[in-house]
Amino acid sequence: MCDCLVAMTQATGGPFTLFAKNSDRPPAEQQVVHWSAPRRDNGSLRATHIDVDAHATDTLGCVLSRPAWGWGAEHGVNEAGVAIGNTTVYTTLDPRGAANGLTGMDLVRLALERATGAAAAVDVITSMLERYGQGGSGHDLALVPGGRAYWNSFLVTSAGTAFVIDTSGSHWAVEEVVDARAISNRTTIPAFDAIHRHPRQPVERLVDPRWHASQRMLTQRPVTVAAMQAHLRSHDSCGERGWSVCMHVDGVEATTASMIVALRSDAAPLVWALTGRPCRREYLAFGFDDAATTDLTDV
Repeated sequence: MCDCLVAMTQATGGPFTLFAKNSDRPPAEQQVVHWSAPRRDNGSLRATHIDVDAHATDTLGCVLSRPAWGWGAEHGVNEAGVAIGNTTVYTTLDPRGAANGLTGMDLVRLALERATGAAAAVDVITSMLERYGQGGSGHDLALVPGGRAYWNSFLVTSAGTAFVIDTSGSHWAVEEVVDARAISNRTTIPAFDAIHRHPRQPVERLVDPRWHASQRMLTQRPVTVAAMQAHLRSHDSCGERGWSVCMHVDGVEATTASMIVALRSDAAPLVWALTGRPCRREYLAFGFDDAATTDLTDV
């Protein structure tokens, strides 16, 4: 599942853009936050299920939040001030029939490691999507027997710029963000949604209450870090019991990590991150310049 938000400078009232995401995963899954140092890959790079061509130059340093079993990241921010998160979506195209390819988490990490701006990150995601395709389980087979494949939406953000990408297999659409935006577990770009959203997906019960709650929060100006934290901890957005922004669906889905990033063009990002459920833990705040030397094991 997952909920992801961005508030541009018009919405924050300050010189910064705010990115935020709750990552909802199998409740027993361990998620880790760590510093990924720049590196040089030679020849090819192993993602979760497949190999991809290595980046031509050094990768960018990143703070990544990812399931411990996989290569890709649920969300993160890089040294160039790009923050990205993904959400699960289902469409008229059944993901279970797709060959192994890149997971949405792989695409998040690849874009963070290779892109110096939001527009460049969109190019990485869409070009990789077209070349390698999406496919394969996005869940640990030890926790979800048989795995679970899904398509993805992405929120791609840098200071003053943000984009939403909706996908269905190798099909995609991009919408630039003006002011503020939220995505959840459904396609939200209107023209793409009209064509690709599965008519039997229960968005009215399991998705729209969270998505609408995020939209309402973004209208309460100015949008602050404290307001984002309160929203990511909230339980008042349920269509059905437990399916809230801070998710608690026993044996199915729970929020296992959360991140907020303040992005500005004249300074390094500021990060607030935690693993586990936001309603039960405090965010660790740190500056990106200190990420390589900050102990992130207890985030």
